[in-house]
Amino acid sequence: MKLKLYFLATLFALSCTAKTNLQAQTESTDKIDYNELSELFLKRIIAKEDTQEIQDILANTTIEELDKALDTNDKRLAFWLNFYNANIQVILRKNPELYDDRGSFFKLEQLKIAGETVSFAKIEHGLIRKSQWEYGLGYIRKWFPNKFERKLRVNKPVYNVHFALNCGAKDCPPVAIYEWERLQEQLKIGTKRHLTKTSEYNSDTNVVKITSLFNWFRGDFGGKSGIKKILKSNEIIPSTKNVEIEYTNYDWTLYLDNFIDL
Repeated sequence: MKLKLYFLATLFALSCTAKTNLQAQTESTDKIDYNELSELFLKRIIAKEDTQEIQDILANTTIEELDKALDTNDKRLAFWLNFYNANIQVILRKNPELYDDRGSFFKLEQLKIAGETVSFAKIEHGLIRKSQWEYGLGYIRKWFPNKFERKLRVNKPVYNVHFALNCGAKDCPPVAIYEWERLQEQLKIGTKRHLTKTSEYNSDTNVVKITSLFNWFRGDFGGKSGIKKILKSNEIIPSTKNVEIEYTNYDWTLYLDNFIDL
């Protein structure tokens, strides 16, 4: 008899009505809550429990089923953030040596989802950032994204995702479990927390040192003027006037199991 993956009420203190066995859910795929499944994926990783059955369900669904289930922008964002962050933990826990060549690691097609095998780069730049060219600094869109990308990408990208995606490095934002119903609140809190941790403002010189994420994806933030507005709104700088920006070096040291509750 197959081991039951979860009873949400007993494992995670949710309501009794959430007691749903994953094996039973797969008998009728249109009943699968993919957002809930992505949350469970991370919960089991945090608990150091097996996730293979969850991975199999996600691998064997279809593009059409996933597209239908993720029917709002927040559902898509939350799902793909959880999926990306969960797989970073799963793969690098098992094979940390893959991180020795990060360029190849992020481009390697190794994630099984909806009948496809895709890369972390595809998830980040194609689905979460809505078909942005990886090297375009947030200013250049891809010309011809494939069907998988067109059907499953977000409708409206948001800059906060850069403070939610965890790529396995020490300077990456910590991993939270994103719930679509309160995603915007979580992103707001996570953004302020990460910027407070990684930014340093010198009032004497009017210089602010900030994470290189702002530099690599500057178009996503609205350029330098947009970056300054974000810093001011998160109380990193008192004013946008005449502020000089410097980008700090990114610490790429492998750092897993960095979780936070938002």
